[in-house]
Amino acid sequence: MGKYDDILYLQHRMSPSRQKMSNRDRAAQFAPYAALSGYGDAILEEARQTAERAELCDDARLETERRLQRIFDVIDDDPTVYIKYFIPDKKKSGGRYSEIFGKIASIDGISRVIYMKSGEVIPADDVYTAGIVEM
Repeated sequence: MGKYDDILYLQHRMSPSRQKMSNRDRAAQFAPYAALSGYGDAILEEARQTAERAELCDDARLETERRLQRIFDVIDDDPTVYIKYFIPDKKKSGGRYSEIFGKIASIDGISRVIYMKSGEVIPADDVYTAGIVEM
């Protein structure tokens, strides 16, 4: 006979005034303590990759401007367009390229901004390439 055999199979005592703690809350008691709060986020931000903006040669820049002018000329026909453009990163140098297929709501030639019907606002100076999608 063992030392604790008399209490080994007794029912666990429950408090009449407190609810049983959930397993999630119980596990949280033993979670690691983050002594340097925000340090993990800073490491992830530093590791995040960005792309450098590609500099277009003069011929490519003129071709992109010609394509944007063609889109502007037929905007009343409501064409579906393809635009690849650069989005500068707000936190570090570089950014990323994004592609969009859709319809243009309007083009502001003075501020050089393209407004898409889907809500995107694209600075014309950030456009890498563009074209009309032939259906």
